[in-house]
Amino acid sequence: MIVDSYDMESEPILNLESVYGPKNYLTERCLILFSEKIYEYVLSHYECRQIAEVIACNGNIPIWAFQRNGQEIAFYLTPVGSALAGSMTAEVNHLTGASKFIMFGSCGSLDQRITNGKFIIPSQAYRGEGMSYYFAAPQDYITIKNADRLEQIFTQLHLPFVKGKVWTTDCPLRETVNLVNKRKQEGCIAVEMEVAGVQAVCDFYGFELYDFLAAGDVLEEGNYQVEKLSDANHNLDKLQIALRILDRV
Repeated sequence: MIVDSYDMESEPILNLESVYGPKNYLTERCLILFSEKIYEYVLSHYECRQIAEVIACNGNIPIWAFQRNGQEIAFYLTPVGSALAGSMTAEVNHLTGASKFIMFGSCGSLDQRITNGKFIIPSQAYRGEGMSYYFAAPQDYITIKNADRLEQIFTQLHLPFVKGKVWTTDCPLRETVNLVNKRKQEGCIAVEMEVAGVQAVCDFYGFELYDFLAAGDVLEEGNYQVEKLSDANHNLDKLQIALRILDRV
């Protein structure tokens, strides 16, 4: 069973040194991007240089960096999904030394009355994926450790937000009516695909994760809404917020 996957009694057979060689220490802060449009914007509007790349059989993923306020900021376009996004944080840390990750993207609202017009700061994530069970002892939810710090930053910046539980899933095609209602009854206000796994990896290795979301589609029985999804994915306001968070962590 997947809940038996958390093994702290033996060592991993594969380690990053075997793949990449010794660990590098190039920068401390890193942006995790999901939007190709935001990624291309950063590449075209900042003086960027490639500092590393994550190896993959279907195409290597470059890691870039640019200067901001005298600091070098790394960034990359991550794959979607908890397993790949979580694994990449460990690889990027090994390749660059980055240990403070700012992650932002879209999510599905489970309660439009709460999330409408506001950014979402996850406080806990339901572990409806597989990645986190290899990096954290089994339980239904994982705590998002820097939620309170992000709440302080959003308050300082006078940004509209709501803080609450989210549901991390590996399978958006199986967000059934019963499961949506169950998560809502537990207090979840949004559903997404990465937070639980990435947080588990960051906890395991001692990285810092700062994550915020923008609601795009709305999951309501008989009234699925998708009109705001493109804006939630690609609007540059999230990039500007992430850069301001970087100045404060």
